[in-house]
Amino acid sequence: MLWRVRTTLPDRPGSLAVLARNCGEAGVNILGLQIFPGVDSVTDELVLRTPAGWGLAEVADLIEASGGESVSGAECTEHALVDQPARYVQAARTILAQPNRFPEVVARLFDAEADRVEASPVQGRLVDVQDVMEMTVGDIAVQVRRTAPFTATEHARGAAMADLVTDVLGRASATTDALRPAPSRRVGSGTTPDYVAEEDTVTAWVDGTVVGLAIIRKEVDQYDARPVTLRVDPAWQRRGIGTRLLNDVARLAARQQISEIVLSTNADNQAVLPMVLAAGLRGRIRMAGDVLTVRVPLRALKPINV
Repeated sequence: MLWRVRTTLPDRPGSLAVLARNCGEAGVNILGLQIFPGVDSVTDELVLRTPAGWGLAEVADLIEASGGESVSGAECTEHALVDQPARYVQAARTILAQPNRFPEVVARLFDAEADRVEASPVQGRLVDVQDVMEMTVGDIAVQVRRTAPFTATEHARGAAMADLVTDVLGRASATTDALRPAPSRRVGSGTTPDYVAEEDTVTAWVDGTVVGLAIIRKEVDQYDARPVTLRVDPAWQRRGIGTRLLNDVARLAARQQISEIVLSTNADNQAVLPMVLAAGLRGRIRMAGDVLTVRVPLRALKPINV
């Protein structure tokens, strides 16, 4: 069984040698090692092959007995052995070609995982560590989460990736190839949509046909946030309709004194980042597993007239 494990070791000579010796004596093979240096301690990420029947508790006991602290980990596959510099180069190439894929790419790059919150911790069971890394693209904060702490080195790498996206998008216009539909995509006619805002809905109409819709749903959570459903007909996508609907529905929610709107979609939805940026909203994009969530605060937004 393979495990990807992180632990903090004292920054002194021989600490890693103690861990390696104890692993060998226990029949645990260290297949991969990545080191993240710090001031007073060092974070080590190891890929371990353990004997049959081992779980995370046994792995943690072994590492803690070797001087490790803040142990976190999860089962993994041979993919964890891919060369790390190669992963970053490939991620940078993808972002240069398609900057709107940044949330998806960076989540995969840093092995972001879905939230796992245990309401009632079981006696003797390890509790997952939850950590968040935030990167800023323009006015948009992109967050990824995982069950292992992010190191200072990874925060620096994430910030560099976000700066790359900001630079690429800053050089591109609204008609750049990064945001154009593929040649095979069917597009609508040249008619300009009419936008109609009602109590909880903004609708885009073309010649009596609805081509886009944004709805403020009725659910209310403890933070006075309201979920929003936003849809655009595939024939009319990549024409600014989603951006206009998002902007108008945000202003409609502000008119109702709602503090925040929330949109959820698939993690690989490449339209989200450019749509929020084009709308000029200060949103927060969060990646957790296969779900991408956009939260847009409305305090400084001018309400729409209905």
